Amino acid sequence: VPITWEKALDTLADKMMELRKNNEPEKLMYMRGRYSPTSTDLLYGTLPKIFGTPNYYSHSAICAEAEKMGPGYTQGFFGYRDYDLAKTKCLVVWGCDPLSSNRQVPNAIAKFSDILDRGTVIAVDPRMSASVAKANEWLPIKPGEDGALAAGIAHVLLTEGLWSKEFVGSFKDGKNLFKTGATVDETAFAEKQTHGIVKFWNIELKDRTP
Repeated sequence: VPITWEKALDTLADKMMELRKNNEPEKLMYMRGRYSPTSTDLLYGTLPKIFGTPNYYSHSAICAEAEKMGPGYTQGFFGYRDYDLAKTKCLVVWGCDPLSSNRQVPNAIAKFSDILDRGTVIAVDPRMSASVAKANEWLPIKPGEDGALAAGIAHVLLTEGLWSKEFVGSFKDGKNLFKTGATVDETAFAEKQTHGIVKFWNIELKDRTP
């Protein structure tokens, strides 16, 4: 049923005050899109703080800043980057579709056919995307099971000794101690560019067989 803007604002204000009176301000979440003086300074910058909720999210949380965090935490480079598609021989498209949504869609479209000519494209996605339609292999996982698949892959990489020794490091005596269901002494492994891989194995990965 259509209502006036005044009625909509009154309804919103009543709901917000109800949360305040119940001492539940954290149940208010504010999410904004692209930037404007109103959304940035007033609604995003001031309103949540005055109301008392920590749950307010910017457009950047699922865009620019999120993209920077990937290379930031893995490579120490907090900035925009794209992939070396011109030399890629195996492209794993996991939960995204670079042919329709990425920072450089035209670049991905231009180079995608060349990757198929010289290598393999594997798509991990519950939906039939444009990338999936062109991929050599499609893993149509159930929604929400990305973590299970990733853990299973990590388990196999470690138990079969397929990890990059140059980057990750290895066991000091040269013998692979990653065995399904068995914990490993953290001091037996000499890490290089990673941190806590044996701890993560003991806590999470040792039982995560495919």
